[in-house]
Amino acid sequence: MISKTAKYAIKAVIYLGLHSSEPKKILTRDMYEQIHVSESYLAKILQVLSRHNIISSIKGRNGGFYLSEENKNHTLMDIVRVVDGGQYVESCVLGISNCNSENPCALHDLVGKGKTEFNRVLEEVTIKKLIASLEDRQVYFPL
Repeated sequence: MISKTAKYAIKAVIYLGLHSSEPKKILTRDMYEQIHVSESYLAKILQVLSRHNIISSIKGRNGGFYLSEENKNHTLMDIVRVVDGGQYVESCVLGISNCNSENPCALHDLVGKGKTEFNRVLEEVTIKKLIASLEDRQVYFPL
């Protein structure tokens, strides 16, 4: 329902939420192995997130990436839209371009409610809420 790039972006934001702060910035080279993606690909993802103010970054000697309190107010859907343009969460699960309620694919009605609920969760869950649930150990995240 979301692209691999969006999954990597969410994982990177979670990593930053757990390990960074304004005084403690994280470099791409210090986190790419934890995200299970190449360093260059992660760098591109982080640049996109930073350009759209989903995460913060500082260039230079003591630079790196981090989450500000303002960044933490973004939702998971904000991340997905920045990375994917919303194409995956709004598209047909079978990839049929003209699938809609008037011209449904074989799975349209079967997954419609689940897809709507998934999108609702992405819209409602903020980075702050997700990080808090991890810190309270309400959910599992192997980093």
